[in-house]
Amino acid sequence: MDYGDAGAQVSQEQLIYAITVPLSASIILANLVIILGILCNRKLHNTPNYFFLSLLVADLCTGVALPFIPLMGLNRELSFSSCLVAHIFPNFLFLAFLLNLVIVHYERYVCIVEPLRYSNLWMHRSFPLALLSVWAPPLLYASLPAFGWNNWTGPDWTGCCARGQKLSNCSANVTVCCSYRRVFPNAFIYLEVYGLVLPAILTVAAMMGHVLWITRGQLKDICRLHRSVERGRASDREQRLNVRYARCVVAVSLTFLACWVPYLIYMHVCVAFLISDTKWNASTHVVLSCTGIGGMAVVPLVLGLANRQYTEPAYKLHRKLRDRLRQRMRTAAESAVREDVE
Repeated sequence: MDYGDAGAQVSQEQLIYAITVPLSASIILANLVIILGILCNRKLHNTPNYFFLSLLVADLCTGVALPFIPLMGLNRELSFSSCLVAHIFPNFLFLAFLLNLVIVHYERYVCIVEPLRYSNLWMHRSFPLALLSVWAPPLLYASLPAFGWNNWTGPDWTGCCARGQKLSNCSANVTVCCSYRRVFPNAFIYLEVYGLVLPAILTVAAMMGHVLWITRGQLKDICRLHRSVERGRASDREQRLNVRYARCVVAVSLTFLACWVPYLIYMHVCVAFLISDTKWNASTHVVLSCTGIGGMAVVPLVLGLANRQYTEPAYKLHRKLRDRLRQRMRTAAESAVREDVE
């Protein structure tokens, strides 16, 4: 994942900021709108929405850290402690976001699949413990390099300064060169990708698919009842239900393709180049990393913006501002007409 020489590193950073800063600002703004919508509506102050609020906070933090995640692929001149923070903190936020996303999907999955057991979930009985179980494991795992599982004193530092990047004290002080290879060993990366990230994504996809399958079965039962009432003829209501289900399937499929597939491609391409230990086009890596991680951060926004209860306060505020603006424009127009008449 290392890319670029010293002369091209500035252009790579500019490309990263050009892609991630607008995307990060949009993610932060949208999360703030949904968070304020939940906080301002007392009817939404319950355990399921608290889990979703935790997901929004994690997504907000991911949006803040989004410009720094692609920078982890650059070789930079940082001290040992600064290098650890620059790599561990974004990784922790990303893993916390992913685990929050799994918990939110699981909570809603149980609500649909086993509604009788839903109210007795352990997450509802002990919400602080559930919240701790969502944030603490990502922090512990991401902090493992700080406890010694790293390559800081290993042989990988030679490759950090031998790729054309002439850092100021590269030859005199081997600890000045900060690279992801010195912070994350290959075993750490493989374990995170294939032991944490990929199973989490597949779990979310499996729960979504099972919910759609159950919905399809319930829809067939409803259509069967309608046909028995309508004496075998398909009613207009049945057609509307089928169209609504088709739209739901299309929405879920497009969301998965747009938000998850880019990150899956980026993740496997990175692992492939890590195994082969070969360099690849810097611009391609930057675009894949920014779009992949940014696409994952959009998933909670799709869930939140699709719920009118979450966005109702923002709509009300927008209406008030629009009405005030129109009233001022009318007043100004009326006063201008009166001055012309006089």
